[in-house]
Amino acid sequence: MELNSVVESLENQSILVTGATGFLAKLFVEKLLRVQPNLKQLYLLIRAPNSASASQRFDNEVSGEVFRVLRAKNGVRYNTFLSEKVTPIAGDMCLENLGINNSNLISKIWKEVDVVANFAATTKFDERYDDAIRTNTMGAKHILEFSKKCEMLKLILHISTAYVCGEKSGLLLENPLRMGETPKGINSPELDIEVEMKLVSGRLNELKANQVSQKEETIAMKEFGLERARLFGWPNTYVFTKAMGEMIMGESKGPDLKVVILRPPIVTSTLKEPFPGWIEGVRTIDSIVLAYGKGKGRCIPANPQAVVDVIPGDMVVNAAIVAMVCHANQPSNGDDTFIYHTSSSAQAPLSTKLIHYGYNYFSKNPMISTPAKGKSFGKPIKVSYPIILPSVTSFLLFFYVTCVLPIKVMLLLNSVLFGDYFHDICSIAERKIKLLLRMIELYKPYALFKGIFDNSNTEWLRMEVRLDEAEANTFYFDPKCINWEDYFVNVHIPGLVKYVFK
Repeated sequence: MELNSVVESLENQSILVTGATGFLAKLFVEKLLRVQPNLKQLYLLIRAPNSASASQRFDNEVSGEVFRVLRAKNGVRYNTFLSEKVTPIAGDMCLENLGINNSNLISKIWKEVDVVANFAATTKFDERYDDAIRTNTMGAKHILEFSKKCEMLKLILHISTAYVCGEKSGLLLENPLRMGETPKGINSPELDIEVEMKLVSGRLNELKANQVSQKEETIAMKEFGLERARLFGWPNTYVFTKAMGEMIMGESKGPDLKVVILRPPIVTSTLKEPFPGWIEGVRTIDSIVLAYGKGKGRCIPANPQAVVDVIPGDMVVNAAIVAMVCHANQPSNGDDTFIYHTSSSAQAPLSTKLIHYGYNYFSKNPMISTPAKGKSFGKPIKVSYPIILPSVTSFLLFFYVTCVLPIKVMLLLNSVLFGDYFHDICSIAERKIKLLLRMIELYKPYALFKGIFDNSNTEWLRMEVRLDEAEANTFYFDPKCINWEDYFVNVHIPGLVKYVFK
């Protein structure tokens, strides 16, 4: 299969993008507009009640800092260019016809769109099960049903996650998930998506019948999602519902529709474009990095032999565009579901040296503490080299001795000698400990992950794009080009501090 010019192939194309206010989707939209100004149209589905609200969300949440290079490139024509090329659409992928109420606009999209790019997802590990399954699973179904009505459609580009594999170890292949397939295999109960939907409705009705508060309902639905995910072998609600979304894409697409599924691992800030270090939100490893920079990470559970699989966001987007163009004009063979791991663990593995990179940065560039009462400035936060514990068991033992036990002693002294003198201090400490233990439970599958993501399909894409040096430089996504120490110390962590911890 020969890959034609990526930039030229994008000319005069119309693309529908869902999840347009998300991190990767913004990078995707910006890159397309910057490298191919002769795109016909980008339709951006934005959750909003009407077109005015959708346009406002686009202005406020999409075309901001990440568009600054595009803004400089177009100069005084920037606003005109955007208005000509981008159409924000009010809708909701959780609804039939993607919640688009404008019948004329729907007809226009069905007649024009060449590619549907689905970036929409809720990515919280412990999201409410009803919200997660509605967006990540049934949202995929609605995308599929809408796409089948597009007369000119060449393919669906669906962004998933490499961790749909669960907690498997060894070499993990770029294979599609079959309906009902679970990480536990024959040791798992039968997975039926329709049954899961009925269970969600039943649990919600039960909670409403018991007249629980909104907070209690949220907690119950979060726990229910984690319970169902772990029953089948997935570590959290996010990857469980994304896996079911993949199953629907593969099972229900029909013989004439091509689906390209990208599975990135942990996505981090941009390596190069539109500028280095841009990021939004806290990714899997970032909460740990920021906690350490604030002096709250004395010890870290991490298997020294484990490989941390991360990839910069701009590389994911470059791979997505190349895969999209590569498959768009190829004839269908009746079973066209293409899987790409946009991962680094197979060819450019990042080890637990990441901990050293964090120490290297924060020891030279300390974060500043919150000013004490009556003070105008905080103090530099000193970090010490963290203690690395190879298992969750050893971490919990250390944590119990250094944190939990002192609190229990204080509570005992409080009840015997001091009345309620330490009560407030202990209550605050107990809440923080409970929160930390929950974070450990959610993140330990990634800190101790033993799998390596095969990226043979993705490497084939790289080989195709390398045939043209100019395009290889434009659509770079080879992790072997990354110097991890330079990236984390000089790009990612500074970007994290700048754009997330403001």
